[in-house]
Amino acid sequence: MSRALSRSVHALWRHAQRAGAVTAEHPGPYAFRRIGDGTRLAFPQGTLFGTEWIEMGDHCVIGAEVTLTAGMMPDLDLGPETVLRLGDGVVLGRGSHVVADTAQAPVTIGNDVFCGPYVYITSTNHSYDDPHTPIGRQWPRSAPVEIGAGSWLGTGAVVLPGARLGRNVVVAAGAVVRGEVPDHAVVAGAPAKVVRRWDPEEGWLPPLRTPPPAPVPEGVTSEQLRALAAFGTAGPEAGTLDTAAGG
Repeated sequence: MSRALSRSVHALWRHAQRAGAVTAEHPGPYAFRRIGDGTRLAFPQGTLFGTEWIEMGDHCVIGAEVTLTAGMMPDLDLGPETVLRLGDGVVLGRGSHVVADTAQAPVTIGNDVFCGPYVYITSTNHSYDDPHTPIGRQWPRSAPVEIGAGSWLGTGAVVLPGARLGRNVVVAAGAVVRGEVPDHAVVAGAPAKVVRRWDPEEGWLPPLRTPPPAPVPEGVTSEQLRALAAFGTAGPEAGTLDTAAGG
């Protein structure tokens, strides 16, 4: 009986996950400004409000319990401009938060930005100018946030108001980022500092400690890769791929 009940609960939960996912074809109760083709918000969603000012590009993957908000609270009129914009191919890991304030302090995330779980990105933050007033009751400070295309933010990274990350930036897990970060840089720490950069003439400085992973051989199809995953083999050689795919 307990096994049957367990199977039933899991089956119902899988059904809820499928039915509760948000896509352009099935937006649920939300009125997003745009949901691109192939974009999916996993169920259960986190807090979602100000969706009329949120745009998501094509083929974005938004994990479960991700919060996306535009405005400091629901039911505000934020004007005609987009406040939170995700480019194509953005991935937000489970439990991440992206909080955009206004059109004057928007959050813009470029194409193919990947975020691990529990990443926090915000264009508004508490202020503490008045030492006699509770911090939570003081008017916050806001500034635009921009994350360049191709960047990767590790688990638990925090991006604060005014941060501008260049292209293909790596943010280490747990880093707290503010200010400007150049293209092709690796930042770590709290506050985050550049620990590695790409030089066109000398390569990575300081040099990488491990060799680059072997690329997928040319001519390998997506069907072969799926077959390889099902086979449970991670060998990068073309022969291994062909064998796993039955080719």
